[in-house]
Amino acid sequence: MTLRLLVVDDQALVRAGFRKLLEGVDGFEVVAEAADGAEAVDLARLWHPAVILMDVRMPVLDGIEATRRILAEPASSARVLVLTTFGLDDVVFEALRAGASGFMLKDAPPEDLVAAVRVVAAGEALLAPAVTRSVVEEFARLSPRPMEPPEGLDRLTPRELEVLGLIARGRSNGEIRSELVLSDATVKTHVTHILAKLGLRDRVQAVIYAYEAGLVIPSARR
Repeated sequence: MTLRLLVVDDQALVRAGFRKLLEGVDGFEVVAEAADGAEAVDLARLWHPAVILMDVRMPVLDGIEATRRILAEPASSARVLVLTTFGLDDVVFEALRAGASGFMLKDAPPEDLVAAVRVVAAGEALLAPAVTRSVVEEFARLSPRPMEPPEGLDRLTPRELEVLGLIARGRSNGEIRSELVLSDATVKTHVTHILAKLGLRDRVQAVIYAYEAGLVIPSARR
């Protein structure tokens, strides 16, 4: 099955570099390129890509608003992987809040980018790299917590709350399985139920939710 990709960046040379890299991977197809966020919204609607590699700072419409508009489309099933040249920045935090499924630096090794696209396409969130965890934790520090727990928290069982807390600390399914002594299938079921009950797209959104709900203290690294 071919994985359809949309590359979004305001620099033509960057787009060309990503296209050359990605089209050299078996099963990848770059169906379109966009030079700004507005064009990305139109092309996403036209081509229905599985993964969108999204720059943040662009003219006309930035990557944050483009991500928000694309994911708000009823027919959209795209996953957005944010690519940027800078590290911790309010813009990146807002991109995650807009629904992006992951974050990578543009100078990451090619094999890491390819792996990231596959992870995001599979419906997972890119939380493993230390830089992503730092971004999410900094996001939590900068985002004011609501006075009341977010809607839906009371729908989770005690075990699901426990799993959500571990997801928020960047634990993989395998690590959760080992820590809670559960089967792979049971962990996957818990994660699926958590996302469904809370109306979340993926693990990045689950992490943000958990921090905002006060389930995890950002500086806690257990």
